[in-house]
Amino acid sequence: MVNNIHPAVSSAASSPISAMSTATPSPKSTEPSQLPGTHSPSTSTTTPASSAGPATVLNGNGKGGISEDSQSPSKADPPATCHRPTPPHARTPSSSSSSVSIYPSSTDVLKACRNLGKNGLSSSSILLDKCPPPRLPPPPSPALPKDKLNPPTPSIYLENKRDAFFPPLHQFCTNPSNPVTVIRGLAGALKLDLGLFSTKTLVEANPDHLVEVRTQLAQPADENWDLSGTKKMWRCESGRAHTTIAKYAQYQAASFQESLREENEKKALKEPSDTEPASAESVARKRRGPLKHIKFGTNIDVSDERKWKLQLQELSKLPAFSRVVSAGNLLSHVGHTILGMNTVQLYMKVPGSRIPGHQEHNNFCSVNINIGPGDCEWFAVPEPYWGVMSNFCEKNNINFLMGSWWPNLEDLYEADVPVYRFIQRPGDLVWLNTGTVHWVQAIGWCNNIAWNVGPLTAHQYKLAVERYEWNKLQSVKSHVPMVHLSWNMARNIKVSDHKLFEMIKYCLLRTLKQCQSVKEALVAAGKETVLQPRNRDEPAHYCTICEVEVFNLLFVRSELFSRKQKPYVVHCQDCARKGSAELENFVVIEQHRMEDLMQVYDQFTLAPPLHSSSS
Repeated sequence: MVNNIHPAVSSAASSPISAMSTATPSPKSTEPSQLPGTHSPSTSTTTPASSAGPATVLNGNGKGGISEDSQSPSKADPPATCHRPTPPHARTPSSSSSSVSIYPSSTDVLKACRNLGKNGLSSSSILLDKCPPPRLPPPPSPALPKDKLNPPTPSIYLENKRDAFFPPLHQFCTNPSNPVTVIRGLAGALKLDLGLFSTKTLVEANPDHLVEVRTQLAQPADENWDLSGTKKMWRCESGRAHTTIAKYAQYQAASFQESLREENEKKALKEPSDTEPASAESVARKRRGPLKHIKFGTNIDVSDERKWKLQLQELSKLPAFSRVVSAGNLLSHVGHTILGMNTVQLYMKVPGSRIPGHQEHNNFCSVNINIGPGDCEWFAVPEPYWGVMSNFCEKNNINFLMGSWWPNLEDLYEADVPVYRFIQRPGDLVWLNTGTVHWVQAIGWCNNIAWNVGPLTAHQYKLAVERYEWNKLQSVKSHVPMVHLSWNMARNIKVSDHKLFEMIKYCLLRTLKQCQSVKEALVAAGKETVLQPRNRDEPAHYCTICEVEVFNLLFVRSELFSRKQKPYVVHCQDCARKGSAELENFVVIEQHRMEDLMQVYDQFTLAPPLHSSSS
């Protein structure tokens, strides 16, 4: 059993990570860097940390340029409080002990559901009854002054393993006041062998491994032009194909050699534009065109422990809060693989490779480590502004959740949206906090590894559930099955934070009522369920038509059920009844006995608060 530890929310100014210094941002190099295949593990230059722990660096560029290290305003309110729909813990009791008593026993819950009949089903929402339907949050108010729209990015410098495991580091990263944190020098501090993820090693290990390739236009990081190079836009389409690690490695190497050749030709010609100040018009003309196509190797699955044993073992050196698997990571309680979320994904890049703007699935946190040898440039917007970003996408005829977009920084500046902008160097870990909107471009030739993490906090759970309900309204599949996860959490962990407890308990309450209501409706229709307990590691189920999560009671077409073809093609009750009003063509599989769910529900109680904390 794992006790939930809710880190104290503190501003940067009062953080125990208190050694402050400033560093001058390094200018972006114009020289080609090493190829990923020739990488040797190295660390970024670090700022000495005090004996109290790693150094926090507050450094920004007041003129809107790129800052390598920085920190958000220390007195900013946590995003959790910024003008969003009523949170699921809106009915927070005055004391943690009273939060237990607001819930009826499972017997009382089921008694209230009796005899509803098939037309008496209530909403399946797992948000509290008093919450309005999820909606886009309005812009945070009051608007930030223009000189606060380029906030410095929180950066922590590590010198050794002790710094990496310093408990306040975890608290700092998960503090909602910090939308993004760069942990610099992580690889050196933990003696991570980044060479295990270099292109050379990847080719030697699994040359035929599948790589998704995105064909994109090479552009300046802060701009997005159409193909003709005459008009700025938000939409950034990319063609999709597949290749192998070995073939992409050849392309990566050829791209590097071509760049070297171009640099040498420029030096030989000694063009005036290289030595004399260029006019603004000529610079703009050079930037815009002609735009060349590049290929970005993305979404490479590194989950197979037989293929990637050494690589995955190396990542176990990370502190627990940032590991792929840990007891304090919500995604480790899902019980099955969600590719790229609770497994590692790899990215192989050439300069200009872009990950377009997005929030992580269901607003989970994410971890990204630059393997090098080149740098990446990041842009990030705090979670409370996601409604503004969504509105911009809509104005540009792009789907915020599913489309491919690259924000126009001028638009964001005019709308008073703060943008964090920073460079991620080899060995640096970027921690993206819950719901942070972000987009990334490679400056040099580099590889990156990334995965998602769900801290055991009320803030993380609340935003995950909100996005889960919003996705339903938008007809978008939630990659994290929040109902299935909540029941697993109730089985696996002890929760001492009453806000987190109340939200999980409420999800159990709603789904318990839902299961009983559906069963009553089936009885009224003369339909029996077939008990088939879940298999170990069986994924959560989604409706094949509307893609909503289907928990416990699976509606499967009779002819497919009789063939015993697994995994079953599952329908939710609504979609099943649309195709067969009396369900005569469906078999209903029951995966959990009601008695078992009742027992889990009743045994999930608020744990006593803990007086100690650790990362």
